[in-house]
Order: sequence, then structure tokens, then C-alpha cells
Amino acid sequence: MPSLAILSLALTTQASASCTRALLKSATSAYITAQTSGQPNLLPHISNLSYIENDVHVPITQGLLSQPLTIDLHHSLHDTTTCTTFTELSCATNPHPYVIHTRLFVADDRVTSIQSVISDAGDWLFNATGHLYWSSTETWTPIPEPLRDTRAIIQAAGDLYLDSWGNGSLKAPYGTPCHRIEGGAYTDTRRTGNNTCFMPEFPQPFKITKRDYVIDEVVGGLGIFNDFPFIDMMRPDGTTSTNLFRIEEGRIRYIHEVTICQTRNCGR
Repeated sequence: MPSLAILSLALTTQASASCTRALLKSATSAYITAQTSGQPNLLPHISNLSYIENDVHVPITQGLLSQPLTIDLHHSLHDTTTCTTFTELSCATNPHPYVIHTRLFVADDRVTSIQSVISDAGDWLFNATGHLYWSSTETWTPIPEPLRDTRAIIQAAGDLYLDSWGNGSLKAPYGTPCHRIEGGAYTDTRRTGNNTCFMPEFPQPFKITKRDYVIDEVVGGLGIFNDFPFIDMMRPDGTTSTNLFRIEEGRIRYIHEVTICQTRNCGR
């Protein structure tokens, strides 16, 4: 009988072989087209597709994907190891502004599941105009292959950032400069002269236990779907949240944070 390690390697190899970067790019392109037009039927096999908005299963024809949106800016991560993608949509000029983070699961050459974190007015520090403005100043072009970090280094950088919220002695690998867009609020070391990506330690106990990753070594991208404890007064055990990073040579360059609130601005 093969060992679990060999079996895991075989499954990973099989997944990688079937999830090319071209296939994943095609999936994100189809998703963006479907959301722009409000026609989820542009995605194949939607009758068998799982659709989740802010951690709640909803019929795909009743969700936001069935409403046409003006998308001002978007970029995606493509993870050929896990057959998943991460797409950020900035919809500042839409009549109802949104910032959306979506994960697609791909298997057998088709999208099998969509998970979206949809933020709008009342969510933590939400400001779609600010998000669009500052996002448009960033560079997400491919990193030259000799300078690309491994999956382990990229994930470790994001994990250290989240871990440091609960343990102030941990030092996240912030780059210089390091830019963070939190909702729509922006911090930038060039303006302050300090590393303003630094996050203070939150009141204890504090630990983010749920973390789901999308990693794209080509652009140094990392998306983490997680439950953010403490911030929402109505959901102290954790509220729906996502973090998007760009990691360059092991250092955090950009951070985008989206957090959903049960009550306006999470009751704070």
C-alpha cells in the first residue's frame, strides 16, 4: 500500500496536470464576464455549481452574480497546485459600490464552486472609491522567474502577518515601502516615513484559526479567506474576512483587507 505522503503527492501531481495556468485564467475571465453581464449561465454547469456569498449558500440565480456590475478594476491570482483562483473586483462607479473577493474552485476543466466575500456600505472601513484609487497605483505584473518566492515563503509571510495580530512579539516581514488598503483606508510608508503596514496586537485571546489559501508564485500573490475575531461586536468569534497580499523576495509589498460587518462598521 502506498504511504499517505506518496498518495498526497500523486493527487497533487494529478491536480497540477489538469489545472494549467491557461485553464485557470480562462475560468477567471468567464467569471468576470458573467459578473459584468449579470448572467451566471455564461459559466458552464451552473446547475451543479456551489455558490457562497459571505459564508452563506445561496442559489446562484438569486445572488449578486445575477446582477450586472460595473467593474472598474480587477486582477486575479491563479493557483495551479490547488486548482483555485482569487479575483478582486473593484466596483466603485457601480450604482451600488462594491469591493468583492472571489475564489473559484476548478475540477475536470470546469468551475465547480464559487465563494465570494462581498463588501459594501457599512462593512469595515468600506470606501470603494478609495480602494479603486489606491489599487490603481499598484503593480501586479509577473515577477522575473529567478526572483520568485516559493509557495512556502509566500504563505509564511501572510501567516506571520495574521499571527502578529495576536502575538505582538512576532515580526511580519514587511517590505519597504509597504502599502495596506483596509476597506478603503490607505496607509503608505512613503507618506509617513514609518512602516504603517504594522498592526498592533489585539486584546487577548486572539487567534485566526480558519485560513484558506490561494497562492500564485508568478505574481507573488497570496489570498487568505479567514474568520476575523474581535473586530465585529456582534460576532466576537469571527466574521467573514479576506486578505490579499503581494510578496516580493519574501517581503510584504501590498495588503488588501476586506471585512464583513454584521452591524454598521462592526459596531465600532
